[in-house]
Amino acid sequence: MYHIDQNSKTPLHIQLFEALKKDIIDNYQVEEKLPSIRKVASTYNLSKNTVENAYSQLVAEGYIDSVPKSGYVVVENNYIDFSDEFNCDEKGSKKDEEVLYDFYPACLEKENFPIKLWKRLFNKTIDETVDMGKYSDRQGEFELREQIATYLNQSRAVKCNASQVVLGNGFISSMSLICMILKNLKTLAMEEPGYHVARRTFENHDFKIDRINVNQQGINLKELEETKAKLLYITPSHQYPTGVAIPISNRLKLLEWANKTKSYIIEDDYDSELSYINRPIPSLQGLDKNQRVIYTGTFSKALSPALRISYMVLPKELLDIYKQQFYYYDSGVCLLTQKTLTQFIKQGHWDKHLRKTRTQNKKKHNLLKKLLEKKLANSMKIVSQGGGLSILIQATKSFNYEKLLELGRKNKINLYPAKPRSGGNFQAIMMGFGGLKEEELEKAITAFSKIWFDCFD
Repeated sequence: MYHIDQNSKTPLHIQLFEALKKDIIDNYQVEEKLPSIRKVASTYNLSKNTVENAYSQLVAEGYIDSVPKSGYVVVENNYIDFSDEFNCDEKGSKKDEEVLYDFYPACLEKENFPIKLWKRLFNKTIDETVDMGKYSDRQGEFELREQIATYLNQSRAVKCNASQVVLGNGFISSMSLICMILKNLKTLAMEEPGYHVARRTFENHDFKIDRINVNQQGINLKELEETKAKLLYITPSHQYPTGVAIPISNRLKLLEWANKTKSYIIEDDYDSELSYINRPIPSLQGLDKNQRVIYTGTFSKALSPALRISYMVLPKELLDIYKQQFYYYDSGVCLLTQKTLTQFIKQGHWDKHLRKTRTQNKKKHNLLKKLLEKKLANSMKIVSQGGGLSILIQATKSFNYEKLLELGRKNKINLYPAKPRSGGNFQAIMMGFGGLKEEELEKAITAFSKIWFDCFD
């Protein structure tokens, strides 16, 4: 007998289906006949439709089959109970451990994002003119690409038009597309130390990496000329992680190298919007007369990393390859996000937001620098500062960086080293301030200083 609860919220045909299924698995043999629909309906005081629905589901899932003039019989289903092999009781994902201070070098305060303005623009943008019944432009909405091209031309001296701009779903998306377009080049030259995410992306696309040392003038040109790489990835305006900017003379030499060797340069304009001491340095792409530079950037550092919007400007030859071979490749950026961002830029809110963000982060940058110099004194030196969302520091004496990270974890302080991310012998700590409030910086550095001094050998 099956237990069918007439008052249960579970539909009757589902209750009957589950009961029959269990009975079939536990007790029935292949080709053994089930009771008729009429008999089950009468036995359990159910409607004929209820029983038919339960039997129909058993047929659909392959437990029984209908045999003419014989009714329903059990078929071979090779059922295996996997319930003991998988724990379904775990509720959700593991909760993040509580952290007092997080010095992540690439995030912003929650309050930094203009959520009320964004919601207002979103609501105005989403009207009957938006066609949600078709795919959007795979390269990115043309009007947004126009706004980005205008902004880059005016603020970064990038020479481009909307047709050259390709949107991506974040930095890795853009880099992966470049990898596919230039897959035949095989070898990539890259700064050392350099951006770990870029390096791993190219490695995952089977590129061989030639690491070129960085000095006070940026990437070492002599080492670069000795490599056979036909592709170079650099962060020329604010090198990651050292903060070095390549002077104009070396920029021209880089372009000369690219033209002479028929190579391409990927210019990652890292932290270009967030400069607190000097005016932003114009782009390398703007100096390029031979279409050898691929310019890339994102809205992550100055607006929001959660929006996942990146862009790149392709030289004509690569744009042709993109259109011929990757016409199917979608940008991955939500249409509604693109529409809202278009109005955000078009109506002048982006420029206002940038000025506000620079001002807020400049205050935090200067305060952090002052606190580091006060609390750590001559036990550390500042390697990179003046831009972006972090200050890079190194110990001036023999120092155990691994111990610092361990003490940080024990004291609920999240720290981010340069060494594991960039490789090589370079060791430093990236003191991110973007996600911290100005009023909590002093307490954060005081707590940090207590574990810092415990790590000298």
